[in-house]
Amino acid sequence: MEGKKDNGMDFVTSLCEEYRAHNYIDPSYYERWGVKRGLRNADGTGVLAGVTQIGNVLGYYVQDGERYPMDGKLIYRGINVEELIDGFMREGRFGFEETAYLLLFGALPDRTRLEEFKQALSDNHTLPKMFTEDMILKAPSPDVMNKLARSVLALYSYDDNPDDLSLANQLRQAIQLIARVPVIVAHAFAVKRHYYNDESLYLHRPQPGLSVAENFLYSVRHDNRFTEQEARLLDLCMVLHAEHGGGNNSAFACRVLSSSGTDMYSAVAAAVGSLKGPRHGGANKKVMEMFRYIESDVKDWKDDEEVKDYLGKILRKETGDRSGLIYGMGHAIYTLSDPRAVLLKKFARELAETKGMLDEFQLFEAVERLTPSVLADVKGDKKVVCANIDLYSGFVYKMMGIPEELYTPLFAMARVVGWCAHRLEEVGGSANRIIRPAYKAVAPLRPFVPLDQR
Repeated sequence: MEGKKDNGMDFVTSLCEEYRAHNYIDPSYYERWGVKRGLRNADGTGVLAGVTQIGNVLGYYVQDGERYPMDGKLIYRGINVEELIDGFMREGRFGFEETAYLLLFGALPDRTRLEEFKQALSDNHTLPKMFTEDMILKAPSPDVMNKLARSVLALYSYDDNPDDLSLANQLRQAIQLIARVPVIVAHAFAVKRHYYNDESLYLHRPQPGLSVAENFLYSVRHDNRFTEQEARLLDLCMVLHAEHGGGNNSAFACRVLSSSGTDMYSAVAAAVGSLKGPRHGGANKKVMEMFRYIESDVKDWKDDEEVKDYLGKILRKETGDRSGLIYGMGHAIYTLSDPRAVLLKKFARELAETKGMLDEFQLFEAVERLTPSVLADVKGDKKVVCANIDLYSGFVYKMMGIPEELYTPLFAMARVVGWCAHRLEEVGGSANRIIRPAYKAVAPLRPFVPLDQR
């Protein structure tokens, strides 16, 4: 098959029919054996798989066995994220580093500890010698998340003590990853643009004294220029993305691998792979793709009826990516509101006004406002649906001039803090058991048939 233009796909395509013939699972089996698909209960709540002190996501309350909607709350180590953000913004400080300290160690740092932690991050920005040349330049990838996962895994080879599970060693690795992931993303993006978009190659070194948000903007722009407003908004986005409970797909993936006793790099690389998926961190790119369809096909963005009609077509799989999904709407936990979306929307409006993009912002608002009634009309689904953070995060990045291929990597740059915190809790926690759920085997028993008799 080597040398064929189809790379053997004709043969593989012929095998698909055989695969389908022997691998169908009757959907009724899930109900028959009480399987909780997606590790979710029948009422939509998550299956309780562990306990954590790190983060909490509140979107409803239960009374007399019934779920009732409520305004969403996101809690970091017992502190409402809205209070956290209000605290550092009122004092005119960047908040991501402070948030990272809180999530890792469980308490807010005093001024001395915060400066020491920021210095530790700054001291670990530099990638290992020849890492960019050997791991990024020599094997460019068209997808920055793919390159990030491979690079995180490759850091194992540059660590003199990669398998030591002592707390001190795990904290060292966590601090290095939090410091290095933004640099890896910036370099992977530059190399991707050079090899796949025919652009000039610029690799910038992080600058001492800059926040993580400032350094990232400095690193990904050819001229190193950014505004204070852009840096503050990116810092806010990173704080909002840093953690979302132990049950989200990527954090759970990190905890599953960590429960096996594997190394930090393997666990975090798995989390990166999870976040890449369009049902998780990749959703912000799908939102922007969906809005390109809406902006192109809807003639009057201010006409609610035209927008509503188009959203119905999306749900009926008549347009868009034909998935039948309105990206950026709905969440597994949040009902009345996603606090991250509420905060980001406020700053998105302010930025849209300064950028002359208020009409586009109002189109996003229209989709948020109209989607619940469209879901009710088209699918008869009358459950409470709110905008999630993905609806506005991509638009904010767009207004800041950040390319789409960086949207999900930006998510990863922030969420690596939560992953490391959950990794530390899983490895050093009281459970100390490998995570191993059960699957019901439904294949009937049968005898082996000799080759000549098949």
